[in-house]
This record gives sequence, structure tokens and C-alpha cells, in this order.
Amino acid sequence: MRILVVEDDPTTAGYIADGLRQEGHAVDQLSEGREALVRAATEEYDVMVVDRMLPGLDGLSLVKSLRAAQDRTPVLFLTSLGGVDDRIEGLNAGGDDYLVKPFAFGELSARVSALARRPQMKEAETVLSAGDLRMDLLSRRVVRAGQEIELLPREFALLEQLLRRKGRVVTRTMLLESVWDIRFDPQTNVVETHISRLRAKVDRPFDHELIRTVRGAGYRIEG
Repeated sequence: MRILVVEDDPTTAGYIADGLRQEGHAVDQLSEGREALVRAATEEYDVMVVDRMLPGLDGLSLVKSLRAAQDRTPVLFLTSLGGVDDRIEGLNAGGDDYLVKPFAFGELSARVSALARRPQMKEAETVLSAGDLRMDLLSRRVVRAGQEIELLPREFALLEQLLRRKGRVVTRTMLLESVWDIRFDPQTNVVETHISRLRAKVDRPFDHELIRTVRGAGYRIEG
């Protein structure tokens, strides 16, 4: 397997590259985002391991540029930013997996191997839809019936979770964990408040509702 490692910390980069080479992989090692963008345009790789915080061109911008150029090479993001919003941002930028520092090399190796086995993502998979509503995960645009809808980051993340489980019930607990990174059930109405705001933008201006309340269970988006 041929792997490109883009990491500006020489100790971390060497640790990753040496470990992958010992497993028999061919590894190229770069420390700057713009150089990596040029290299990826001229060389073919099976997987890229990319640090989010890079000099010159950061990891998110690098991967967005690759995806805009129709480069579908699987990307594993490395970062010290481990919050749910950070992971969502990385995946929405076009990353395929996300590993938080510090990490065990064994886990990194397993994730790299899994990405190499995974069929390459098709462009259609970057768009979620329900009825006449479409969400583009790369451009972060939401359009319903030809009308663009401006969503705040939490609203976007909330709608994304509903669309990813279209036709299925999404519980309050699932939303607290995936959107707010809350691992317990506090006495808060944050989910209900944001659902109400989301409905005001996504449903009320249109002729039928997509977001339904399933009493005693959670929410479901139809379409």
C-alpha cells in the first residue's frame, strides 16, 4: 500500500512513517499542506494521513481542495481537536475517518487498512436528501424547493443527523451525543429548542412538514 503522511511535527511524522514502513507499506512524508496538494495531484496514493493543523494550507483546506479536484483518495485526519463539532467539521470537509491525538499506532494502522479496503466514496454520497430538501455536505448548503436555507452550525448538525437516519426514529439521547457531545441525559430542553428553530426554517415556510415528532421516542424526518 502507498501512503502519504502529511504532518508538521517531525517526531509524530517519523513515528507514523516508520511504523507503516515496518508493516511493509511505501510511505511518503511531507510537512506542509500546499506541497501535499501538489504531490497528490501528480502521484497516486491508497490512503492519506493528514494532520488538521498544518502550516501554509491547513488540513481541512487541503482535503477540501482535493475533493473539489475529484480526488477521492481516502483521508484519515489526525488532530488534537476531539469534540463532536470538530469531528463533524473534518468529515464534512471530505475526510473519511478521524483519529484524535494522542493515539496508539495499532489503532492508526487498523484504521488505515480499513480505509484502503473501503470502496471509494461516490460524489452522490456527499448529498443527503428528503423529499424536496437537499443538504450538500461539502459546500454546507441546504436547499428546499429551490430555496436556500441558512442554518447555524448546530442546526446544520442536527438536520444532518436526522437526514442520515431518514425514515427512522432519532432519539433525544442520540442527538445529545452526536450534536452536543453530551454523554448523559441532563434536564435540558436544548434538543427541543433547536428542533423548534430548525422547523421554523425547514418546514414552516413550505407546504408540508418533513420533521415529525414521534411521541415518547424522538424525531423522524420523512421523505
